[in-house]
Amino acid sequence: MIHVLATVTLAPGTRAQFLEAFNANVSNCLAEDGCIEYGPAIDADTDIPSQKRLGPDVVLVVEKWRDLAALKAHSAAPHMAAYRVQVKDFMQSVSLQILDPA
Repeated sequence: MIHVLATVTLAPGTRAQFLEAFNANVSNCLAEDGCIEYGPAIDADTDIPSQKRLGPDVVLVVEKWRDLAALKAHSAAPHMAAYRVQVKDFMQSVSLQILDPA
């Protein structure tokens, strides 16, 4: 299994629109062969002093995949191509952390 953390930086004020398009695609991703977990996360409202906030224009996507082949197939899936077109005006950058369980 591999873990993926995708940090998506958005144009200011577009997070709600981005999440609407993202969440509409989640069921497609979860139906993919090898997808174990796939969902967006934003800052929790806490009073924990050591919390490092992402900010209002960042979404962290938490993913788990059976293996690297499943992740690569996900990247090439037709529904992901359509999704990228839908969100291109909202996204400024994406960075990936691809991790093995320790």
